[in-house]
Amino acid sequence: WNQISAVLQDSESMLADLQAYKGAGQEIRDAIQNPNDIQLQEKAWNSVCPLVVRLKRFYEFSLRLEKALQSLLESLTCPPYTPTQHLEREQALAKEFAEILHFTLRFDELKMRNPAIQNDFSYYRRTISRNRINNMHLDIENEVNNEMANRMSLFYAEATPMLKTLSNATTHFVSENKTLPIENTTDCLSTMASVCKVMLETPEYRSRFTSEETLMFCMRVMVGVIILYDHVHPVGAFSKTSKIDMKGCIKVLKEQPPDSVEGLLNALRFTTKHLNDESTSKQIRAMLQ
Repeated sequence: WNQISAVLQDSESMLADLQAYKGAGQEIRDAIQNPNDIQLQEKAWNSVCPLVVRLKRFYEFSLRLEKALQSLLESLTCPPYTPTQHLEREQALAKEFAEILHFTLRFDELKMRNPAIQNDFSYYRRTISRNRINNMHLDIENEVNNEMANRMSLFYAEATPMLKTLSNATTHFVSENKTLPIENTTDCLSTMASVCKVMLETPEYRSRFTSEETLMFCMRVMVGVIILYDHVHPVGAFSKTSKIDMKGCIKVLKEQPPDSVEGLLNALRFTTKHLNDESTSKQIRAMLQ
């Protein structure tokens, strides 16, 4: 459990770091517009390198998050208890699971709003490959080698990279544990989604939310478990047989100020697996248009 609480402790500084990420847009533009000005090239390169080291740190954190999620899922799904019993018996674990999802959606919301990340990284890759042609070895390659850069590229190319990491981890968990009924995992996720939805739509629970942050916490967790469910469940979260009331969940989100839920609705639009299936009702698709 220490592993999980260590991950959660570090998650706040990761978010603060991402929030403060300004990018090297201006320096890169100057360098590209003046290709023969060596000073401007160096200035852009020296601005980008520390940013790439920071992006590597975020990527490495996603790997720790993946491990933490897998050990949580093991504990929350193992026999003989039902998912609901697990969530009741191990509330501390359920809360840690919720906090991981909360972090993930906050990270991805910030990343979605920050085009500098991909601009900086692609400038970095272009510069590195240009220098390889000229046989120049740059110090930073000791820190971010080619294989690492390839993996980071795939990670940052995702609209919601942390969520993608978690949904891959959940899918991997289910396929690794063939003896564990898949319902153990999907019921754990759908139960959490229902708890969040009830808390959000019931006035007496809602009035207990002391702050905007608690409300957002609940909404992010709900969206996070829906997305994981949609990736793991054979027919997904949007089908008629799904144990998640998707209309109810989307309705709750749509009742909030648009600014605060745009990132969450986008996550449902772009990171789910089954939204565009034939079997998804037109009504649900229209709600997410």
